Amino acid sequence: MSWQAYVDTNLVGSGKVKKAAILGQAGGVWASSAGYTLSTEEQKAIVSAFGNLDAVRTSGLKLAGVKFFTTTADENVIHGKKGGDGYVIAKTKQAILVAEYSPPIQAPEAAPVVEGLADYLKSVNY
Repeated sequence: MSWQAYVDTNLVGSGKVKKAAILGQAGGVWASSAGYTLSTEEQKAIVSAFGNLDAVRTSGLKLAGVKFFTTTADENVIHGKKGGDGYVIAKTKQAILVAEYSPPIQAPEAAPVVEGLADYLKSVNY
């Protein structure tokens, strides 16, 4: 399956994610939903967030120009909110999944979709 198919089918196609991207841990966007653009600075901040969890907990993250507050962060998953909107970012062995959701979808609905795909990708060494 292509990286774009993971975004279109597994993430956005689930109905629990509004927009998504898959980043390489070494840099670059492997795939993204239509119109979802993360700047180079945002990509670097996302990749480095897992190496500095205290900073991301304090400062939050900016995704596609929108500043989010971090609600939880550990070595595998970071969650954030802004109003009713939120994000789930999950790290695999080689990639980082970035997914945003909007009401009526809530974090407990979006998180299993993103984290489940991350677990699958880890199981196949991605």
